[in-house]
Amino acid sequence: MRPLLFSNFTLTSCLGHGYGAALDALLQRRSGLRRCDFETVELDTWIGEVDGVDEVSIRFDLRDFDCRNNRLAQLGLRQDGFVDAVDALARRFGRDRVGVFLGTSTGGILQTELAYRRRDPQTGALPADFLYRTTHNPFALADFTRRYLRLQGPAAVASSACSSSAKVFGSARRMIEAGWIDAAVVGGVDSLCLTTLYGFNSLELLSSQPCRPFDAHRDGISIGEAAAFGLLSRPPDNLDADAILLLGVGESSDAYHMSSPHPQGLGARLAMEGALAGAGLAAAAIDYINLHGTATVSNDAAEGKAVAALFGASAVPCSSTKGATGHTLGAAGAVEAVICAMALREGLLPGGAHTAAADPAIAVDYLLENRRQRLARVLSNSFGFGGSNCSLVFGHAR
Repeated sequence: MRPLLFSNFTLTSCLGHGYGAALDALLQRRSGLRRCDFETVELDTWIGEVDGVDEVSIRFDLRDFDCRNNRLAQLGLRQDGFVDAVDALARRFGRDRVGVFLGTSTGGILQTELAYRRRDPQTGALPADFLYRTTHNPFALADFTRRYLRLQGPAAVASSACSSSAKVFGSARRMIEAGWIDAAVVGGVDSLCLTTLYGFNSLELLSSQPCRPFDAHRDGISIGEAAAFGLLSRPPDNLDADAILLLGVGESSDAYHMSSPHPQGLGARLAMEGALAGAGLAAAAIDYINLHGTATVSNDAAEGKAVAALFGASAVPCSSTKGATGHTLGAAGAVEAVICAMALREGLLPGGAHTAAADPAIAVDYLLENRRQRLARVLSNSFGFGGSNCSLVFGHAR
């Protein structure tokens, strides 16, 4: 594939608001996870909640979109001069030539949960002020974002569980290659809700302590929320050598089981191979892998087998940043794409927060501490519930 410029990326999560807060937390190896005190949830688990979401006021002309997911989206869009960067791109190409491609898993489901508490005691009807189309509906995220940014190009939402906001990089790339658009807003937003917390608890996948990806004693996930955005466009002729490029996208489906990964990680390996092939790179060209790394026993083991089979045992330094951010589900792909871009820009290989002793049965070079070095090419893995997989390769222009 022809490389695309990935620019103006921003991340808002439990690590803080914007690029600088996330970078500082990763440099300090500081996790944003805390004991669950969300809403009315009574579970012995930890979460990655974003501070200040409840205080966000949705822009007046978009008030019908008011829900936690869109408030988190607006909070993320306001960071790091992102709106100004979008405006500059729209002036360059035209507002109808900039698309919006976002991933989410839960969307605005919390709004439905809150409405359900207020249903009519006689008929069971939901309250008249509940607006499904602009809140719970997954497309509401892209609709809100496009309107907030005053764009007029095509918009779409991917909802393929944990690979959602990685797969949108592929969607945007195909639209640019087809000539339908010249640039795209890509990213993902997922917010906390009771359905997710109690749902994963019913599957016995929540940990009662901060999650420990690839740890010998890992025992489950910590759910987080986040908003991550970036811009994809064709690179200009006078591209800076340190610019970040999207070099490859690989997608696959396990076709194995509705909830469990293939035990040998075959789908994961196909996604990584596809990303490398798209980038025209051999496995040896990758300097760092941001693992999907959910901290469940089976998922980490399967991913580890896939990585070891493709890259060789302990050949490439890797880590999961979910110990810092929590598993942000539909936003995870975009969150970790931004972290990979951050790694390239800052020369930072982030050590896995909360992981104390890497599982010796998984043959990968798992980083327990930060490492500083110049990176040329990095790989980001996002493997969704049910076997929907996506891997992305990013690198410097030169």
